[in-house]
Amino acid sequence: MPGWLKNAVFYEIYPQSFYDTNDDGIGDIGGIIEKLDYIKDLGANALWINPWYDSPFKDAGYDVRDYKKVASRYGTNEDAKRLFETAHKKGIRVLLDLVPGHTSEEHEWFKESGKAIPVVDGVPQKNEHSDRYIWTEYWLSGIGGHPYISGECDRNGVYMLNFFKSQPALNYGFAAPTESWQMSYKDPEPQKNTGTYDGCYEILAKYGM
Repeated sequence: MPGWLKNAVFYEIYPQSFYDTNDDGIGDIGGIIEKLDYIKDLGANALWINPWYDSPFKDAGYDVRDYKKVASRYGTNEDAKRLFETAHKKGIRVLLDLVPGHTSEEHEWFKESGKAIPVVDGVPQKNEHSDRYIWTEYWLSGIGGHPYISGECDRNGVYMLNFFKSQPALNYGFAAPTESWQMSYKDPEPQKNTGTYDGCYEILAKYGM
């Protein structure tokens, strides 16, 4: 655990309802920057910012379409960079709510994952995102104990959901697979989703950090 966490006092912000600086009725990053002194005066030294990523907002921003882009209603990546720089100068840490369990159905990964998988000489020709989400092998099969949906994509299978229909579950594998379509968490494909550090650094780089 980083040493600063021992004395951290977090102030949680849902950007949409926090503070609006351009009179469109929606809170924005500029509003967070403007209120940093107020937050510091309350005794907080860290921010926990709920998802501000590009999203169709079918679940309040928890359906992420692009982790590397700020939702236009909140501002730009340059605004995010300005927030980080201003907050750090005031001794305030900034943490982003990542949402690692699922994406939006509009994410480019899922669009690729939902494409039909041709078979050539008995070998499925998958693309790099085919197994990034949890799919069964047939569109009429279900997923016991979990929400799922079929008929939404060209792919012959159903996909697991997290929460709402708009949130396909990312594939982290299973500790003890019991079905042929389930992968072990040790398999290469689920490992694509577990590169947490590299993924976080890549996202922060898009915000100039």
